Amino acid sequence: MRIYLDNAATTQLDNEVFKAITPYLLEYYGNPSSHHEHGREVKKAIEGARSTIAGLLNATPGEIIFTSGGTEADNTAILSSVRSHQIKHVITTPFEHHAVLHTLEALKTKGEIQLSFINTDSHGNLDINHLDALLKTNGRSLVSVMHANNEIGNLNDIELIGEVCKSRGALFHSDTVQTMGHYRHDLSKLNTDFIAASAHKFHGPKGVGFIYCRNGVQLSQLLHGGSQERKLRAGTENIHGIIGLAKALEIAYRNIDEHRVYIQNLKNRMIAKLREQIGDVYFNGNSAIADKSLYTVLSASLPVNHATGDLLAYLDQNNISVSGGSACSTGSASHVLKAIGADGSRNTIRFSFSKFNTAQEIDHTVEKLSALYKAIAA
Repeated sequence: MRIYLDNAATTQLDNEVFKAITPYLLEYYGNPSSHHEHGREVKKAIEGARSTIAGLLNATPGEIIFTSGGTEADNTAILSSVRSHQIKHVITTPFEHHAVLHTLEALKTKGEIQLSFINTDSHGNLDINHLDALLKTNGRSLVSVMHANNEIGNLNDIELIGEVCKSRGALFHSDTVQTMGHYRHDLSKLNTDFIAASAHKFHGPKGVGFIYCRNGVQLSQLLHGGSQERKLRAGTENIHGIIGLAKALEIAYRNIDEHRVYIQNLKNRMIAKLREQIGDVYFNGNSAIADKSLYTVLSASLPVNHATGDLLAYLDQNNISVSGGSACSTGSASHVLKAIGADGSRNTIRFSFSKFNTAQEIDHTVEKLSALYKAIAA
């Protein structure tokens, strides 16, 4: 039996979600754009899912557009801001997901935008005063700041950032891929113009997500062709994915407080066990600070010895799945760790937890790591 501690990369599909989507693979197979009963019943299910999501987020159904996931949602928010709202200046952080950073870098290379980065400290905390100064001196801008970092878990105060953006007339986009389904988002109060989400980060299916676009903010057409998604994203909808997305978010909100306490306790246990059994360990960014980090993510920096080799491979060989950082950046040095000046000579492991993990799995994982270091020292 394998232990899975890479939930920031993707999560196990909830069995209740699987049951909800199965009829839309076998029984309800009509094309939702068809004007007959087979099509109408599927179209009704899509709009029901949209209403469910909007209700949970305190948004309106018209503000929810289904996408293939977080990357598409991030790209759409940025490109819409630049091309529909004539934004020429974008402010972001060096810690964003590559879906944001690579898009912005491409636009900068083409000469479509000027790009500024918010000052940060060695823990990855953002200088909000610097953000305000950038907004004050650069005209109307887009601010793109994620809610929580996918590698070190740092939480950003998007409520405060939204207020600063609103006071300066800036558009605000937040990648909430890591926090959707793990925190409550009241979009009627949060001053965001765009947010991105992906179902597979909260026990839904892969290949589906959504972009929230605030009423009154123009969204560029994603794909040309048919009239799906209010003529914004052509192509037959991912029916079972959409149904699964809505069901997964519904389940997450139903048990969100209980799961948060449970998973935070697992994380706390991992921190304590690593300190006790490894000793020479520190945690990147705000990863070990409960009120400043995502409770599902822990980034640990462990000592290196010539005999340890690749710790990720060692754990994999011992039936424990973890990662060093973002699954989208496997094989390359972490831009997040570089940005906070982390010691590149040490072994970094990202442990990420879910409601399906157990205390016994935490103990076993640390015991395996401890055994390796003890064997080296012997």
